[in-house]
Parts: sequence; C-alpha cells; structure tokens
Amino acid sequence: MGHTTRRDFVTASVMSFSGVLLASTQATASPRAAHSDTAPDPQLIEDLVSANHILAHEGIVDGYGHVSARHDRNPGRYLLSRDLAPALVTTDDILQYDLDSHPIGLKGRSQYRERFIHGEIYKARADVKAIVHNHSPGVIPFSLSKVPLRPVFHMAAFVVEGVPVFDAPHALGIHELLIANPQLGQALARTLGNKPAVLIRGHGAAVVGTSLPMAVGRSVYLESSAKIQAEASTLGGEVTYLDLEAARHMVDESYSRAWELWKRSIRMR
Repeated sequence: MGHTTRRDFVTASVMSFSGVLLASTQATASPRAAHSDTAPDPQLIEDLVSANHILAHEGIVDGYGHVSARHDRNPGRYLLSRDLAPALVTTDDILQYDLDSHPIGLKGRSQYRERFIHGEIYKARADVKAIVHNHSPGVIPFSLSKVPLRPVFHMAAFVVEGVPVFDAPHALGIHELLIANPQLGQALARTLGNKPAVLIRGHGAAVVGTSLPMAVGRSVYLESSAKIQAEASTLGGEVTYLDLEAARHMVDESYSRAWELWKRSIRMR
C-alpha cells in the first residue's frame, strides 16, 4: 500500500464532500424540476376547453370572462387560455401560469388582464381546483344592491353558504373594477374566504369549485338562482327561502349529469 500524503488526504476529502453535496443537491432538486416540468393530463386541457365553450353556450360569458383549472400534477400552477373569447378557445390556446400569475412559455401571446383572480384564489384556497370569472347579467344587480343573494333554487343550494360582495374602492381605496394586479386579487380572495362565490361590485363574479364541472355548474345555476330571486321579489309578499339544512343536502354538486349534457350540446352545434 502506498504512503498517503497530507495533500492527498485533503484532496480526497474535498472531492468526497463535493460528491455528497452534489448527490444531495440532485436528490432534492431533481424531483422538483421534474415536477415543475410535468405536463398536465390532456383530458384536463380538453375539459378546460369544453368549460369555456359551455359557459359561452349557456350565456354565462360572452366575448369576455374566463375559466381556469389548477394543474392536476403541479398544484403550484394553473391553466388558463390566452386572451380570447371563451367560445373560440382551443387546446392550443391554453397556457400554464405559476400562482403569481406569471406565464410559462407565453411566446408572444396576449394574456387576460384579470388573471390575478385565478392565481391569488389558488394561493389562498388549496381546495379550489377550478375558477370561473364571469359577468352574468342576472347576478350583477346583487353586487350593486343591499339585497343579498339568498338560497331560492335547489340547483343553486350552495348559495346558502353566502355570497359576499367585493368592493375595491371601499376595501382598498382603489377606483378600479378590474382585478388587474396581485393586490386586488389578494383582496378579492380574502373577501371570498371559504365561500363558493364572490360578487364584484358593478362587474361580475368569481365562482370556485373542487372540479371544473362544479365551477361551471355553480356559475350556470347561480345565474338562474339570481333571476328567480329577482322575479320572486317582484310578485309581492314574503319570499320563502330554502331551509338551511335542506339546502345542504339538496343537490349533487358534481353536476355530472348536467356536465355530460352540456358537453354533448357544444359538440352538436
């Protein structure tokens, strides 16, 4: 066996430490890198495109409004179309964003100004997997009135949980109706709290769900419920609202039957 010098010992020690450090770094960094680069399930992208078309077909959005889905394999990202009318969205239009609403691979494509609605709610609500922002006309009057949305319609029984109203000027002293920056997105998420939807004064609503069918279904039936409540209030006399306990057990919020019908409807156009 050869004689080991002090220099040989120090060199070997440094190389050994460097190898351990590199291996440790690779062990911790590689899964994160692989996770961040994981593509979403193609079915999720197809469902997101369908959600855009369904909301347009049902009159919940027109040229404006948008719907997103949390990335199914990376909860730190979400999927949202480029700036486009929902009825025109295709799979090629779907972009990935981090939760600060920075795009991944924008490639010169335009973005929705109000994407911060999505990023900030996803940050605040780990349970949320899909978000719809719309300007449905039956709902907007309740954002302007002191009359709250109440549970009147069994398909929108989730309204029993309450639908708060976000008023940016009062909340932040900002005279801006569009949720076009992180500060407003964070304030909106705080107003939403743990509720299924939040109204935005003079603007529209943000509706959340644990799935795309839920967020879409809630958006469709929130509009219907608002119209029914407004119509009932014009008849005179007292309006009977849904009982709290009954409302909580009244509808399957998977909206699975409606979701399949809506998907078939858009395919038959």
